[in-house]
Amino acid sequence: MRFRPPTALIILAVLHAYIGLRILPALPIALPLKVLGAVWLAASMGLIPAGFMSHAIRRQPLADRMAWAGFLALGLFSSLFVLTLVRDVMLVAAALIGAYGADLVRWSGVAVPVLALFAALVGLFNARRVAQVVHVEIPVEGLPEALHGFTIAQISDIHVGPTIKHGYLTRIVEAVNALDADVVAVTGDLVDGAVQHLAPHTAPLARLQARHGTYFVTGNHEYYSGAHGWIAELRRLGLRVLLNEHVVLEHGGATMVLAGVTDFTAHHFDPAHRSDPERALRGAPSNAAVRVLLAHQPRTAPAAAKAGFDVQLSGHTHGGQFFPWNFFVPMQQPWVAGLKRLDRMWVYISRGTGYWGPPKRFGAPSEITRVRLVRAAA
Repeated sequence: MRFRPPTALIILAVLHAYIGLRILPALPIALPLKVLGAVWLAASMGLIPAGFMSHAIRRQPLADRMAWAGFLALGLFSSLFVLTLVRDVMLVAAALIGAYGADLVRWSGVAVPVLALFAALVGLFNARRVAQVVHVEIPVEGLPEALHGFTIAQISDIHVGPTIKHGYLTRIVEAVNALDADVVAVTGDLVDGAVQHLAPHTAPLARLQARHGTYFVTGNHEYYSGAHGWIAELRRLGLRVLLNEHVVLEHGGATMVLAGVTDFTAHHFDPAHRSDPERALRGAPSNAAVRVLLAHQPRTAPAAAKAGFDVQLSGHTHGGQFFPWNFFVPMQQPWVAGLKRLDRMWVYISRGTGYWGPPKRFGAPSEITRVRLVRAAA
């Protein structure tokens, strides 16, 4: 069954009504304040879809302000809904064990908006600050001494768009350059919008610096935003876009292969962009000491391991971005975040460097990853 916008609006209205009916009567506040709470819920119900549709507004400042209002409302609504649901489960459990009472109803009702507002404010702070550097060591069997300590600065899932602009990306670029990495890898979902709208805001990428260059692979959001236009723009900025292909890097007398594949779902948008790790490795030197794959989605890993890669760097999941959505990621991806092992291949999943939708990160901090290849212990 196709999910149509009117259906989404009905569901959104029902969920807002659920919050209002369950929480507002329980609050120990005067009636005018309860009415104000109901007005806010009604406003939220309208702001959220308006935020998603803000790209249709031609006046950019107005479109951005509408996006900010809608996505902030979405972040707060999400916490309100989850906490309201948790409260109702708790009240049912309390009734079953004979602990249900007016005091419990009252204080739990107060706790929901207080905790939701706390999560929204902390999440906003976490989302808007510069991502922290996460240091990851990946042990590679048989790695030559020349490649011991080879560093890859990985950034992923920045989502330049309605609420992430030039200044935000500039701070990320400065932090990456401070790492003095051998390679910079951008593992997809860089943008949410068309080149003609966002090119001024992705311009800082031209200043990324690394000994062996900066490499990019497409994520699913590039295909939502016009992937071919973005591929051309990123090449113009000096990034090497890897479309099921590889480069051979000579470092200190040793050889390594760095490959990249298109997004796992790219073939739905362009059949010629079907993700293919085997094709990405085709023609690579057989004597390469290590083979590293850049792949936006972790679920590329089985095909990458079969193709013969030693390391895969991915993103896509955002680490769930904020509680409790981290519990839903495994419904689509094999892992949520961190360093994992599949057969003999290591997979690292970044929690992402920016955010998507609500400017909110709670329990899943953003990251700039400094990956360091090291020799595996004998």
